[in-house]
Parts: sequence; C-alpha cells; structure tokens
Amino acid sequence: MDTSDYAIDVRGVTKKFGTRTIVNDIAMQVRPGEIYGFLGPNGSGKTTFLRMLCGLLTPDGGEGKCLGLDFRSESAEIKKRVGYMTQKFSFYEDLSIEENLDFIARLYGMSQRKVAVQKSLERLGMVERRKQLAGTLSGGWKQRLALAACLIHEPKLLLLDEPTAGVDPKARRDFWEEIHKLAADGLTFLITTHYMDEASRCNRLAYIAYGNLLARGTVDEVIKAGGLTTWEISGGNLAALAEKIRGLPGVEQVVAFGTTLHVSGRDAEKLNASVSPLISGAQRWTKIESGLEDVFISLMETAKDNFS
Repeated sequence: MDTSDYAIDVRGVTKKFGTRTIVNDIAMQVRPGEIYGFLGPNGSGKTTFLRMLCGLLTPDGGEGKCLGLDFRSESAEIKKRVGYMTQKFSFYEDLSIEENLDFIARLYGMSQRKVAVQKSLERLGMVERRKQLAGTLSGGWKQRLALAACLIHEPKLLLLDEPTAGVDPKARRDFWEEIHKLAADGLTFLITTHYMDEASRCNRLAYIAYGNLLARGTVDEVIKAGGLTTWEISGGNLAALAEKIRGLPGVEQVVAFGTTLHVSGRDAEKLNASVSPLISGAQRWTKIESGLEDVFISLMETAKDNFS
C-alpha cells in the first residue's frame, strides 16, 4: 500500500512534559476502514498520542499525515474530519439527547442541523429516547450518545479513548457490533482499551508502556513476537504452589486465571527446568499457547517506568 493511502501515517511522534517523555518516538500506520487497537497501562501515553493526532496537543517531535493532512501544520483541518470520544462523559446532563446533539452540530457549524441530528438518532437507535435528559442515561446509553456526537459531522476517522469503560457486557458487545458495521462502511478507528476480548476484535494492535511502543501487529503476530512459553496449572493448593514458583529461574509471571494458574517465561529452557520438579499428580500441568493477556502482562512488567 502506498503511504499516501493510510488514514494515519506518522513517525517519530514525541511529547514531553517538563523532563518527562510521555510519548517517545512513536510510529503508527493505520489503513482506511481498519479497527486499530491501542493498548497499554494507565499513564502509558495513549491519550496524549490521540490528542496530538487530532490537534488538541502540539507534539514536540514527529512528522506524518492524518487523513492525508500534515498532522502538525494542518491540525485545524484534521479536527473537522475526526471524531474524538474522550474517556469521561462530557455532555450537558440537564439537556436531552436531542438537545446535546443539536449543540454539537452547532459547534461544527453544520447548516442542516435538524437533518444531521435526526440521522444520528436513527443510526444509533435513540429516536424514542430523544427527549430523555442525558443525566438520567445509563452508562451504555451515555456511551451511545457520545458515539452519536462523534459521528454527527460525518468524520472519516474516529479516535475512541476507552469508550466502553464502566459499561455492562451487553452494552460493550452492542457497541462493538456498531463499530464493525461502521468500519465495513469505510470508517477508520483508533481505539484505546484495557479489555483483552476487545483487543482481539481489532484488525491490528499496538502496545505502549511508559511512552514506548513495545509491540504491534495482528493478534497472532503480537503473541508470537512475545516469545512466551506458558504452563496452565489446575487442581488443589494453587496458592501455595504459586508461592513456590515465583522467583524461580525463567519464571517471569505467575497469574491466576479463574481456577487455574498461568506460569510464563521467555526462556523456555530455564522455565521448564524450574517447574519440572514441581509437576506431580496433585495438579494438572498443561503447556498452552500464550494469550494476549499473558503477553501484555509480560511487556508491562519488563517496561521501564518513565516517572522521573
């Protein structure tokens, strides 16, 4: 693909606050119509990166394009073509759904506001609730209103910052079904999330920790690049077993997954040598394929904190 065909094509993106580097030399390429997941722990620089892409923050370094426009010198034009959904619900709670959408349409200077509002209400199934005050909405309906507001000016790219935080599983599932429908129509998404099931629904992923990009690719590519060997252990006395395993050579993480333990490490030889004497009939040991969560925990634990 020609680089001019990417919805996002940036490199060297850097942002500092004082002496602390929040985003450090990040490169990203996102194809039109792609759902691109952006993962990492709290404080890793994800939100800062999104704000630089849509012109809300000025980067200290970097170059490239967003929707074919220079993301530094043409940020005002980019804002008109991007929808940005923040982590916090930020609408007027004493206005109705319809009034909030009309207000957003006014901000964008849309000439056909009533038509745009009606289309947004219909697209996300909010016609019957149009008169309901935003402050009385559940988390899932607030999320739906926020998405409608992002879409009202017909953007080409949506930047969604942890859009499903605090909503129930059904609302999350319904939201992602809507995302995939919109992507099928050509809309591009860059979405931050902490949920591994949501990450698995993205076309490609990038993982950032303490400002540094540590992994990117499809789910399979990220797992393979993690290079982890993982044992799954079930049975009794797992808590006591976990204490014995932690700190052994080659053991990088011991994590409870429901009624099992996952024991992982990147040096398979050292890991297997350490756990072999512990394998017994008291528990069932199975070597499994590492999952996204195993890989991301490993990346997080080996990343260097930039809080200085």
